[in-house]
This record gives sequence, structure tokens and C-alpha cells, in this order.
Amino acid sequence: MFAPMSEAYDIEFYWDPICPFAWITSRWITKVAEQRDYRVDWRFIGLRFLNEHRDYAEFPANYLSLHTMGQRMLRVAAAARAAHGRPAMAALYTAYGESIWHRRRVPGVDVFDGIADAPHLRSSLQTAGLDSSFADAADDDRFDDELRAEVATALSRTGPGVGTPVVVFQPPDGLAFFGPVISRIPDDADALRLWDAVLTLGAWPGFAEIKRTMRETPQLPLLL
Repeated sequence: MFAPMSEAYDIEFYWDPICPFAWITSRWITKVAEQRDYRVDWRFIGLRFLNEHRDYAEFPANYLSLHTMGQRMLRVAAAARAAHGRPAMAALYTAYGESIWHRRRVPGVDVFDGIADAPHLRSSLQTAGLDSSFADAADDDRFDDELRAEVATALSRTGPGVGTPVVVFQPPDGLAFFGPVISRIPDDADALRLWDAVLTLGAWPGFAEIKRTMRETPQLPLLL
């Protein structure tokens, strides 16, 4: 069931499709990869599994539902990856992300209504050029061990106490970090400046953390 690591990648990107910050960061990484000729391995870090040891009562009321949506979508992704390999994940993550975050709000309708249900999953698969029957895996908990193993791999790169996304440059032993958490997708020039700045900070042996409180809502159509 596990997809083999058969090719060398320059970057590992660990994502959960229900995280808006992972989506924004992924579009930044895509811009960097295109300009620097990097190969990206789009891997999984399900928030439902990352937080399964915690009491969801400590989270906002909708987090369990949202993280379960992510779990369903990642099960589908794991099934597709087992059949078609790692390269298929770029198109599927893009299909998921655009179908969620680039929609416009509808007054009176929950912004996440319909996400990760069967029609949404089938539509995303078709957009990614994959067989819509993989949507059946959303209810198949046999994929959960693989998803937990992906979380464990991500945490082995960074250490505990991180979220999504996780980025690893020159895996498995290269520079690994959580984030960066950014609220808007940079243009091509800013994408490279940000990438070089992150590498400069992260590569210095004494660097530990830089953080500030959020300054703006994620600049995505669904959330504006």
C-alpha cells in the first residue's frame, strides 16, 4: 500500500489539504521549484493524526470536522499515490486546493459545505486526471497507518511541536522547517527572495525560531 520512494527529490513538502497556510506556502514552493528547477515530493501530514493525542475540546468547535475532512482527502490521495506514484500528487493537491480555497463565499452557506464529500472528491480526482473511483478510499481506514507514518517521518525531520506545512530541502538529512507561515502568495521575484532568506536563517547552526502574531487573514478568495 505504501508508495515507494523511487526517485530523488530536492524538496519534500508535507501538506494537509484543509490547511489554508499549507496551501499558500505550497504555491510559494511551486514558484521556487519552477525557477530553481527543483523536484518536489508532495507528502502528507494529516492534522487529524498530528493532533489525535490531544483533546479536541481545546480547539475551536469546527476543528474536528475540518481535520476529518482533511483525513478523508488524504486517504484518497494515499490510494491514488499507491496506484500512480508520487508524481501524481502535485496535480491532486492543486485540484484540492483550487477547489477549496479559490471559491467565493456564498452568503448564508458554510464556507466548507460539501468539502470532502463524494462529489467533491470525484471532481478533484477528475481535475487531476485520476480515476474518480479513488474517492471510495475516503472511508477506508486501512490508509490511516500510512498517513500516521507520514506524520512520523515529517516529525523526524523537524522534531516535535510543529504543524503543517513541513518543508525539507535536500531530504532526508537536509534543512527541515515548519512553515514558513505566510498569508499571501508571493510573486516570482519575492518567492525567491523569501526562499533565500529562509535558507540563510535555517542553515545557520545556532538558529532556533522566529515568530510573530498573525497580521492579516489568509489572502484566499474563500476567506476574504
